[in-house]
Amino acid sequence: MTHGTNGTNATSGTDPAARATEQPARLNWAKYAPEVYRAMLALEAAAKKPLDPSLTELVKIRASQLNRCAFCLDMHTVDALAHGETAQRIVQLSAWEESQHFYTPRELAALELTDAVTVLTDGSVPDEVFAKAAAHFDERELSHLLAVIATINAWNRFGVSCRLVPGHYTAGMYA
Repeated sequence: MTHGTNGTNATSGTDPAARATEQPARLNWAKYAPEVYRAMLALEAAAKKPLDPSLTELVKIRASQLNRCAFCLDMHTVDALAHGETAQRIVQLSAWEESQHFYTPRELAALELTDAVTVLTDGSVPDEVFAKAAAHFDERELSHLLAVIATINAWNRFGVSCRLVPGHYTAGMYA
């Protein structure tokens, strides 16, 4: 095992000098389509309004995991931690089905709905998944939850397509 001069493990990437070179984003889409960016920000603000911030961050992290959006994973993990979320619950999101004891039934219903809406492999959201969410959220909350899921999926597609660079976000930076 190789150690850096400051005692960090250079092979694990903890020593900044041992890390891969950061690549620039492909495109700063918000700069060239500011009206679209502003519309996305407005949709984001409206979507999350009646929902618990911790729940919305868990949903955003989960969708971002499924879509492999490193920029959004970074942002929403930082924001979730700033809202008091635990690192353990964030880490367990990638295996939430096997880690259900970390989450409330309401959060589990939201995560299951997030997976179904994000992936859409069967061409639809299964009735039982929707019914489970509807049992935990009133119609207004459920509508907003669906909007949060749709919005993070759109943000993820911008982030992945433009290869937005993670690692520079601070909590509330875009609030």
